[in-house]
Amino acid sequence: MPIVAALYQFARFPDPSALKPGLLAVCEAHGVKGSLLLAPEGINGTIAGTREGIDAALAAVRSLPGCDALEWKESPSESMPFGRMKVRLKREIVTMGQPDVDPLSRVGTHIAASDWNALISDPDTVVIDTRNDYEVAIGTFQGAVDPGTRAFGEFPDWWQENQTRFAGKRIAMFCTGGIRCEKSTNYLLGQGVNQVYHLKGGILKYLEEVPESESLWQGQCFVFDDRISVGHGLVPGGLKACGACRRPVTPADEANPVYEEGVCCPACAGEYSAEDRERFRERHRQMLLAEKRGAQHLGFSRS
Repeated sequence: MPIVAALYQFARFPDPSALKPGLLAVCEAHGVKGSLLLAPEGINGTIAGTREGIDAALAAVRSLPGCDALEWKESPSESMPFGRMKVRLKREIVTMGQPDVDPLSRVGTHIAASDWNALISDPDTVVIDTRNDYEVAIGTFQGAVDPGTRAFGEFPDWWQENQTRFAGKRIAMFCTGGIRCEKSTNYLLGQGVNQVYHLKGGILKYLEEVPESESLWQGQCFVFDDRISVGHGLVPGGLKACGACRRPVTPADEANPVYEEGVCCPACAGEYSAEDRERFRERHRQMLLAEKRGAQHLGFSRS
C-alpha cells in the first residue's frame, strides 16, 4: 500500500534550479511519484511511494539548506495516487502575490490539534478558512468564515474589505496542511492584528489525531492528489474529480444536468470553450480505453 507524504518548508534557496536534478533523481530511483515545487522561499509538495522510497525522498529534502527540521504528514492510499514524478520551479511555493510576506520572520501562534476545539469554540475567536471556495464547499470547521476566494492570491483583498468585521477579535486560521496559514498569519501580523493563531499541521493533522466523536470538522477535506478527499482518520472520501477543472464532484453535482463525466461539472460550466470541451471528451475516451486495457492514462494524473 503506497504511503502519501505531504510536506512543505520555508527556507532560503538562492538557486532553486540547482536543487531540482538531485531531488528528481532520488525520487525516480526509488519509484516515488507526485509533485514537488521549488522556489526561492522553500519547498512544497505531495509525494507517494513505498516506505523505503518515501524515506529516501524525505532524507533528500531534509538535506536541503534550512530543511533539517522538516515536518510532514503521512497517510495510506489504496493505490498510487500519482502517475509520474515532477519537480517544478516556481516564484512562490504557495502563491499569495505579497512580496513583503515572509513566514521565516514571524508567523501566528501554532495551536496543536488537541487544543484547536477549545480555541475555536471561544466566542471571542473568529475562525477563518484560508482555502479556496471549492475546497470549503466539501468540508470545513463549524462556524468558520468562508472568504469565498477562488485562489489564495485573493485573500489579501478579501481581508482589506472585511477586516472591520473582526475588530477586537482573536483570529484563528486553518488550511489543508498549514502552508497557506504560514503566509496568511504573517500577513495579518503585518496588518497590525495582534492575536493571530493557526492550526499546526492543518486539517490533515486534525483529522489524523482528533477522534471523530470529538471533532468539530464537518464534511471532507480536499487533497491535491487522486484520492480527491479524505475524512477522519485520513480515510479516502470517495469523491470524484471533474475531468476538466479537477475540482471535487459531489453526488449532487453528478445529478446536475450540466455534469458530463470527464468533461464538465457545475463549478466550471462557464469556464471553457467548446473546443476545450471536445478535447476533454477525447481525453476521457482515451482514459476509458486505457482502463479497459489495464493501463493508466497519464492525462488523468494530478501531478
